Amino acid sequence: MPPKISSLRPKLLLAKSMDKPWKAAYGLTGHTADVVEAVTTLIDELDEGLVQQFGLSQSLENLKVTAQLAAFLHDLGKANDHFQAVVQKLKNPMEHPQLMRHEALSVFLAWEMRDWLSTGKGDFQVALAAAGGHHLKLGGEAGKQTDEVGAIRDSGVDNWTRGDRLWLYTNHEHFIGLLKYGQKVCRLDSAIPANLPTTWTVADLKQHQKTLLQAFVTWDTDPVFTAIVKALLVAGDTSGSALVVAEDELIKQIKSQPGKTLSQVWIEQQIRYTLTEAELQHVVDERLQGNSLRPFQEKLGDSEARVTLARAGCGTGKTLGAYNWAKRHAIRKKLFFCYPTTGTSTEGFLDYAHGKVDSTLLHTRAAVDLEHLDLHSTGDDDDLETKLESFKAWSTKVSICTVDTVLGLLQCNRRPLYCFPAIAQSAFVFDEVHCYDDKLFGALLRFLEVVKAPILLMSASFLPWQLQAIEQAVGTSVEVIHGPQDLETQPRYRFHYVDKPDWARVKAEYEAGGKILWVCNQVKTAIGVYQKAQELGLSPLLYHSRYKYGDRVQHHREVVDRFKAYGPVMAIATQVAEMSLDLSASLLVSQIADPAGLIQRLGRLNRQYCGHALDALFYPDEKVGFPYEQEDLEAGLVLVQGFAGEVCQADLASWLEKASAQGDPDLSSVWLDGEWRTYPTSLREAGYTTTVLLEQDVPTVNNISAKLIPRYTVPLVVSNKQTKGWKKCRRYPVASTESWGYSSEIGAYELERRSV
Repeated sequence: MPPKISSLRPKLLLAKSMDKPWKAAYGLTGHTADVVEAVTTLIDELDEGLVQQFGLSQSLENLKVTAQLAAFLHDLGKANDHFQAVVQKLKNPMEHPQLMRHEALSVFLAWEMRDWLSTGKGDFQVALAAAGGHHLKLGGEAGKQTDEVGAIRDSGVDNWTRGDRLWLYTNHEHFIGLLKYGQKVCRLDSAIPANLPTTWTVADLKQHQKTLLQAFVTWDTDPVFTAIVKALLVAGDTSGSALVVAEDELIKQIKSQPGKTLSQVWIEQQIRYTLTEAELQHVVDERLQGNSLRPFQEKLGDSEARVTLARAGCGTGKTLGAYNWAKRHAIRKKLFFCYPTTGTSTEGFLDYAHGKVDSTLLHTRAAVDLEHLDLHSTGDDDDLETKLESFKAWSTKVSICTVDTVLGLLQCNRRPLYCFPAIAQSAFVFDEVHCYDDKLFGALLRFLEVVKAPILLMSASFLPWQLQAIEQAVGTSVEVIHGPQDLETQPRYRFHYVDKPDWARVKAEYEAGGKILWVCNQVKTAIGVYQKAQELGLSPLLYHSRYKYGDRVQHHREVVDRFKAYGPVMAIATQVAEMSLDLSASLLVSQIADPAGLIQRLGRLNRQYCGHALDALFYPDEKVGFPYEQEDLEAGLVLVQGFAGEVCQADLASWLEKASAQGDPDLSSVWLDGEWRTYPTSLREAGYTTTVLLEQDVPTVNNISAKLIPRYTVPLVVSNKQTKGWKKCRRYPVASTESWGYSSEIGAYELERRSV
């Protein structure tokens, strides 16, 4: 028999469960007021800089009143029995999901009151779209557009709610109080609405979906204005829900600022906490150690252009030049320094920023990368933890991060939306731009088009079509500052193509005290080379991506440290060596790959120039199709065989710029093009791997905090389709012990299938 349904008549309409560690209000009206206040304070503090940063065509006042209206509307839909039963711990949402998410219900309730809500100065439909998307679940699912205004779910029947309808607390005294608050803060000049619905059936919800979809189809909006309102609401809701501050310290400060709340004081402090020229000069001086800047680094610092390009090869000092550029362009701002991978961002943080300027490392695995430094950081698995970590971008001056932390804004990714107040007042450096795929480069172009901040793009090469696309996005010609010709024309490499690896040459280099980097195209191939090197007594190191991330960090650190130390060393790696390893080898051995990848690998050879060219040995990869197509391998071979004698970095950049085909950047952006829709989708092109957990680690992972989970994750060469039937643990697919083995030495490996 179905359970007997009891009538739920809450005395208090909650916005948050009272057992959560919020440093803000639990009640619906109180939380709404917190978010309105947070959004208002953000706009007041960012002020006209917000208009300038995004080139807004509408006034700051219009932005403010619209964002306030969105903040007032965003949680109206929590006044229903399904949501209240969950936050009051009477309903298990895993067993009996809410019939519809609260933010979609907020849209429906606001639509019922549209005439009243339109009496204020805010743009009602922009506010409506922002409110409906503030949890990034409107109009899309699993990264794909659905055109669905809220999803109706199978809720079932429990002790407190029915699965075919919702009871709305629109006549509750606290809901009426909420409407009166909105009337005041949004300056709505009519009496509050009466006779609002008190129940909605599934049929009612379906009708609302159709009505709203029709209304949105004919909606003509300013896309940038709408995007900014959405981002401000997400950021305001984040700070209104999960302030991570030293409360006692703030209380002392608030005493000297009567009339201001803890939230207001905290936000004001973070927005005003910006860089000085002296702080950036300190970073430059620490790196120079008494030496002088190179002429091209000085040119970067002298550039007055809003968008500047630095074209320079590996080891030429681009990063130091970027901090010198920031001395002109990041004063009274924050600075985001964006790298393509977690490895490169971690190295950039440790080498330049850590201990030299107020900075933080922001990426999903930062907690694991910094464990050896005993620094505090959090992970990205749990949404609350993501919010808390994102506050570091608000409260620090320099954020070292992966490019996803910034450009992910274009695809409504959570972390950049949570970091939006910092992004809205920053200058930006994007490094290794030549490594961007078409989707990532397309996001960069849209960012250049919309964000009017000072931006420095750095790359070993810029292809002609890329330069043209960048200039089109910026709307003017851009200045390209070239790296030091004396360094880029030094003869660094001699190419040798052989049918199979020359182990005698490798052994001789090792015995002479050399430093050998061997790069393979597949993990299985790398393991085979590693085992062969062990047999020859070469004490090799192995580094690839198929380790648990905690083990990968250890392998990474060991390789980098051994190359810096005195004596011979041999490291066998995969494509992870192309960007994440900052080292200088005396001999490079590599399988043929695509030209861009080969040039990146060559950037690890003779990086610290020894005064003459060094050998690079190339041999074929017979495994066509993964990870390189036949045309990629053929192009790589053309590159290698196209040079005789000694080769310099300038030769390689020139060859690539002449030989590369026209790209096809993907310019689509949910944030800018989604109109009423707000949902996260991928910033990068799909790869070959899926991040999983190993079955043997499940008991451990089930009992640790979310910030530590990345330590146990492993990328395997399996598709999402292949993992569809796998068990899940903390949102990750679980690779069974029957199919996958693991050792900290060689990483994860697929077990041979035994015939029955």
